[in-house]
Amino acid sequence: MTEREWTLIVQEMLIKACCSMENLEVKAFERIPYALEVVNYGKTGNYNVRDMVYETDLVIMESGEPGHRKPRVIIELKIESITTHDAITYSQKAFTHKTVHPYLRYGILLGNRKHYPLPGRLFRHGAHFDFMASWVGFDPSPEELEGLTVIIKDEIGASKMLEESIYSSRSPNRERYTFLHRPLKLW
Repeated sequence: MTEREWTLIVQEMLIKACCSMENLEVKAFERIPYALEVVNYGKTGNYNVRDMVYETDLVIMESGEPGHRKPRVIIELKIESITTHDAITYSQKAFTHKTVHPYLRYGILLGNRKHYPLPGRLFRHGAHFDFMASWVGFDPSPEELEGLTVIIKDEIGASKMLEESIYSSRSPNRERYTFLHRPLKLW
């Protein structure tokens, strides 16, 4: 099975498992901006922007007002093994996507890993991942699917909290936080 074929299978699983939450959709192979460049300025102060995009494996989008949507969670998928180069590349993609979408959550899912756990190179070089998951086969066990579903729901909530904190920071009616803690959970 190819990674593209597996991505479409995982997309269907996630549609059933986590998109019962309203206003969410799971999209495969969406092109999401990672950079916005100002190409010129007009006389009145307006400017023209050019975007640069990466194709993502899976993105969970939230629909807002009609015709508007925003990425909440991106998941990159790899099968069987991941190299140090892959880990560095995907982590850098996560970083660049988050510069354009500062509320975005980003993870990686490894499939058909047999008995191998998450590799140390992902811990070492995956600094910009918010989550990592590894499935023994292409088809997850109920526990593997439930684990990913729980993580995704948590990450959607984290994305919304980050967005509210970032974009409401000057509002007098905003939530006021005095602590931020990003715990590490391994299982």
